[in-house]
Amino acid sequence: MPFIPKTTIITDGVPEQTVVHNDGWFPDIDLHHMRDAMRLDGTVTTPRLIQAVAEAILHVNAELDAWQDAQLDDGYIALEAVPAKKVNQESRLVIHYRRAVYSTAKADLMEKYRDYDSTASSLSNKKATDNLDIGPGEQRRNAHWAIADILQRHHLTVELI
Repeated sequence: MPFIPKTTIITDGVPEQTVVHNDGWFPDIDLHHMRDAMRLDGTVTTPRLIQAVAEAILHVNAELDAWQDAQLDDGYIALEAVPAKKVNQESRLVIHYRRAVYSTAKADLMEKYRDYDSTASSLSNKKATDNLDIGPGEQRRNAHWAIADILQRHHLTVELI
């Protein structure tokens, strides 16, 4: 279910891709919606965004692989078909899935383009750099929590060293 109308920008006679297609069970990712939701401007080019989203989809899908298999065994043909509470007429599972993909992709982009958000900050250069250092970790945490919410696990992971 798209959130905004799909517009196609044509550059050099070639339509720009606006959706990254998923495996058919998990939902496709609308790049315009992701840009709006994650505050990504034109600094991140569409080809770079597509690559980050594709990698994020692969990662999140791998994390949910066993859970997806269990849902398929129960006869659910898509994530939207799995019974779940709805918010704004959308399954909470789809909302969490999208957040996991968006957050994973943004973390990847932030790590690759360390200066990406530095001009948007009104903080001093040191504080802006410090924020960029923790930003990817916070995005990965958000993705981890979204996946945990789908799997109905606690957000806290503790390992013995």
